[in-house]
Amino acid sequence: MSEQAAIDQSQLPNTVSSIVRDLHALGVREGDCLLVHSSLSSLGWVCGGPQAVVQALLEAVGSEGTIVMPAHSGDWSDPAEWAHPPVPQAWLETIYREMPAFDPLLTPTRGMGRIAELFRTLPGALRSGHPQVSFSAYGKHAASIVADHALTPQLGMPSPLGKLYGIGGTKVLLLGALYDSCTAFHLAEALIPGMPVKRMGAALYEEGARTWKWFEDFAYDSEDFVRIGARLDECGEGERPARGQVGQADCRLFGLKAGVDAAGEWLRANRSFG
Repeated sequence: MSEQAAIDQSQLPNTVSSIVRDLHALGVREGDCLLVHSSLSSLGWVCGGPQAVVQALLEAVGSEGTIVMPAHSGDWSDPAEWAHPPVPQAWLETIYREMPAFDPLLTPTRGMGRIAELFRTLPGALRSGHPQVSFSAYGKHAASIVADHALTPQLGMPSPLGKLYGIGGTKVLLLGALYDSCTAFHLAEALIPGMPVKRMGAALYEEGARTWKWFEDFAYDSEDFVRIGARLDECGEGERPARGQVGQADCRLFGLKAGVDAAGEWLRANRSFG
């Protein structure tokens, strides 16, 4: 079936203005600081594709607002762990030696979707300097959010997630994305004593020169994030995430700090640490 034939003829097209209306109905307000995880395909047909969604997000929060999106680059990691596809063992030393250094302006995202990939190229958008789990931001708080992204712990309090945690009223928007995409829950992992650690590596610039650098960080695991989200959805009125549609996408909106704190409580009760 062609893409055109697959369009639901009973639905009006999604546009910048209709997406803004849907975002406001969900609870997004002018001046908001939003951490956005998105799935373009879940919205249905969008007039203008990812560009329209980015424009709608910026319009919804206005000139005093801030939009943040993950700009992770999983290809900048230890090739010995690559599985989709794996590379031959004989290639590893060449990759360690020749992999280009992470460049915030040039390095593409991986697995973040078309909206996040376009957003990182938006004129005026800033990107943090972590070679694997960078974030892009645009707006009032963008510079402070992406500044000084620590190599390790990469998703702890020195990271953009930690900066967002400290900004009062920061919200998480799951724009058609599921709870397993919610990077904020990784901050909860980083704050729990006894989290297991692992060796990681990436090609980066250090003192102006390209190098392959090994480091240790927490063994982050999103496998049970859907269960954490289900627990949030069971909270009482006024505590559970707002839920509604943006286009044809099932979306959620909730306070980042409250979500991280609830995730930490769930993790301490349901995972074994140390």
